[in-house]
Amino acid sequence: MTIRVSRTDPGSADALALVAELSAALTTITGASGQASFDVSDVRVPRACFAVARDAAGRAVGCGALRPLDGDAGEVKRMYARPGTRGVGAAVLAFLEREAADLGYGRLRLSTRRVNERAVAFYERHGYARIAGYGRYAGSTASVCFEKRIAA
Repeated sequence: MTIRVSRTDPGSADALALVAELSAALTTITGASGQASFDVSDVRVPRACFAVARDAAGRAVGCGALRPLDGDAGEVKRMYARPGTRGVGAAVLAFLEREAADLGYGRLRLSTRRVNERAVAFYERHGYARIAGYGRYAGSTASVCFEKRIAA
């Protein structure tokens, strides 16, 4: 499958549809949509972006976001690939990592629910190491946090 990832307005119809699908999927998996930890305004600031992946026919098949966290750290949010697509999550994550490097970040952090075993395994496969909870995830037993150093 040919996948093209690009920056997209987080308020676009495709972006909103993908985020809604993600929220529904997370509710099924974890019991919470994850919407409380993300607002589109988070990616309408400097050193942030929202990305949408499209297949060869131009259909939106996945998304992800990057927002500033602190210092040289950025945070990956709203990662999603439509069921039945292959390579979409990896393509979105690679895009966000390149964008982060271009924006001057030295590391990326993220959090996912521990019960979301597929996501935990995905991030570990892509070189993210488990770290102590940060920010709103500090002390949370439901979340697992990750970090990856990236080269500028």
